[in-house]
Amino acid sequence: MNVFQFSLVSAAVGAALLSPDASANTSSSQELDKVERISVYGRHNELVLNSGTATKSNMALMQTPAPIVVVDKALLDQQSADTLQEAVRNVSGLAQAGNNYGVGDNLIIRGLGVNYTYDGMYGGADLGNAFNPTRSMTNVDSVEVLKGPATGLYGIGAAGGVINLIEKKPQDQAQYEVAVNVGQWQSYGVMFDATGALSENWAYRAVVNHQSSDGYRDLGSERSEFYGSLRYQASDNHRLLLSTAYIDDEVQVDSVGFPVRIVNWDSIDGDYPLSGADLPNDAASEALQLSAEQRQQLALSINQNDGLEPFDLGDGNVISPLSRPNAGTEQRVKLRWDWYLGANTELTQQLQFRDYESDFVRQTGAYNYVYWQRRGTINLAPRAPLMVDGELYPYAARRQEYRKQHAQEQMFQYFADLQHTWDWGSVVGEHLLSVNAEKRDISLKSWSIYDADGAAADANAVDYILDIRNPNWPTGHFEDYSPVLRSHYDKSVEAVGISGQEVLYLSDALTARVGAAYTRIKQSYQHRGTARVPEVSLENDSDDAGMTYNLGLNYQLSSQFSTFVNVSKGRTAYSILGSVSENQADNRPDSESESLDIGVRFTALEEDLLGSLVLFDTRRTNLRYANEAFNDNPNDPEFNISVPQYFYDDEDSTKGVEFDLNMALSEVMSVNVNGTYQDAVTVRAGERSGQIKGVPRRFASTWLRYDMSAFELTHPVAVNLGVTYVDERTINSTAFGLPKSVVPSYVRWDAAFAYEADNYKVQLNLDNLFNERYYEKALFLGGLPGEERNLELSVHYQF
Repeated sequence: MNVFQFSLVSAAVGAALLSPDASANTSSSQELDKVERISVYGRHNELVLNSGTATKSNMALMQTPAPIVVVDKALLDQQSADTLQEAVRNVSGLAQAGNNYGVGDNLIIRGLGVNYTYDGMYGGADLGNAFNPTRSMTNVDSVEVLKGPATGLYGIGAAGGVINLIEKKPQDQAQYEVAVNVGQWQSYGVMFDATGALSENWAYRAVVNHQSSDGYRDLGSERSEFYGSLRYQASDNHRLLLSTAYIDDEVQVDSVGFPVRIVNWDSIDGDYPLSGADLPNDAASEALQLSAEQRQQLALSINQNDGLEPFDLGDGNVISPLSRPNAGTEQRVKLRWDWYLGANTELTQQLQFRDYESDFVRQTGAYNYVYWQRRGTINLAPRAPLMVDGELYPYAARRQEYRKQHAQEQMFQYFADLQHTWDWGSVVGEHLLSVNAEKRDISLKSWSIYDADGAAADANAVDYILDIRNPNWPTGHFEDYSPVLRSHYDKSVEAVGISGQEVLYLSDALTARVGAAYTRIKQSYQHRGTARVPEVSLENDSDDAGMTYNLGLNYQLSSQFSTFVNVSKGRTAYSILGSVSENQADNRPDSESESLDIGVRFTALEEDLLGSLVLFDTRRTNLRYANEAFNDNPNDPEFNISVPQYFYDDEDSTKGVEFDLNMALSEVMSVNVNGTYQDAVTVRAGERSGQIKGVPRRFASTWLRYDMSAFELTHPVAVNLGVTYVDERTINSTAFGLPKSVVPSYVRWDAAFAYEADNYKVQLNLDNLFNERYYEKALFLGGLPGEERNLELSVHYQF
């Protein structure tokens, strides 16, 4: 049975089981209305307390045995957070991924990968995906983050958790909003949002947005978006929602950022400040030989932090004009049908089609080799300082590679959730039976060009960058430099699953949640021919399946305090883009994950204060590594095939503690606080690493709002102040002679001032108040500089 047959059969079975003459479920309809009103705008804590992301049930947060954080539209608007990247600061455990080459969102939860969803349906990327959309907040009312595996509720997903974006919905009351914003770097945007009733049974919403910016350090972007939704209330029992999205954007990619100069201090004879004598030549004839004057020139170019931190290029960059922005187009169409069957039963079915196409050219390599003893030889070309016609270039970048990538992903996804509330004596419960199916078809082509270190002898090589501080850029276009087709394949991933969940209200204080799911993932892969392997291969398949579960217990000591424990296991495809071998033994099994969470939640001041503290241990497990004792070469004296070829007990593991607090101190003051401490390591062949690359051990954020009366205005002026701290992140690489390199920690302050009257709002955001020099992302052997101090003015008018 293929994925589409599965979807149709599931829908038919659900309809057959349920009577079309079921009585009206007025209470369920009213509850849905309440949720929609809260999603548009309500007190942040009310929104959090009524979120159902963690369980797909009616459990209030104080009764929910799972770690979840919700960020509402009001807080995002205060911060002028236009993209998901800018919303990261509000959630404990959520951070920028390391080593992600600057493409798309690529976020992590607890140091592990994430799922992106819109109202619970797939939103693209991750699981090893090298092409990504950058998600905007234009049509988002709130961001809900569920931490840890959630296979049974959301289909195949990542170990870290789910980032669920709740989109704007049609409203019965007519409302129109126009917003305009302007800022530095020629930034501007225009947005129009309209909603209202078309008749007694029909309501609509349409959101149009256009944003453009030249960007800090020429990281320009341009985005045009349209979101449309139509709600039909057929009766008290039936509600349908049709949602569409079209997004066309271009985002410049900086894969290098500020690179670390390759200076290996363990290879140097002296300490800083250096002289030429501290940089001896190697006696090997193939090593680069420098004169005494050149060694002194090289020594004087080395700073104390070289080899340890990214090299500060000031306002410069290493973004070649051969690079091209990530031009992506996304189309989504989703149909949701809510069917209320009596006072206690509801069937929700969702069907979504998503198409995403991406095309870009990025730099993947530009290494400034300075001094390194590699494999016993100092400065062995091409991993050596650049010498041209006897002249030394200490700041040159060698081994450049530019990669052009064109990729397309099409996806169909179906969910059916049947929920029934029951009671037996003093015990109340909720049954949830879910089926899901999805199919992703991916096609990818990738071409590369190189400088003389990597180009073929007859190729038109890209010129070396002679000085990263003031690059001599190549001319022409990517296609002028003899591109080599490196990757070309089609990949298909199909998944079907069925899950059951039981929520038990055992007493006024004690609640439990038990769930289990069976998931089957089938992958097919076909190599379509490259320069190295021109033959088209046969289509290879892999098939894996297994059970997952979640167990949770919540004890509410009082209406203001509860504690919970949650244990969960998930599974997903090992890699969405990874190849599949003809030899089934070479195919990796589905990746599994585990999580243990122990937490407390507390509320006070009539729910104006809401906080949580969670201890967690989350892992991506059963990762494969090769058995060194295995040798299948019959001509080798150490030939041995009597032992396993692979072991499957490697893992990525993160342990730590998370804290979140939302509090209204008074009618005029509120604060949002979150913080994370995490020990994220990899275990390979039984050996534990240090902190995973790019993952901060500590990070925290605070956002404070105060409404003050000023200048005899009829409404208060909102004054906002925010501070974010991110710990240092490792970007070390022993393979490049950089065993101790890091992206330094930083503290960034932001401010905002807003005046909101009856139907308009004027807001000024001042980001990076003290003009801190910092790195927003950890890249491969480099750091992506964060924006310098900048202003944005926005005006909103409602009518």
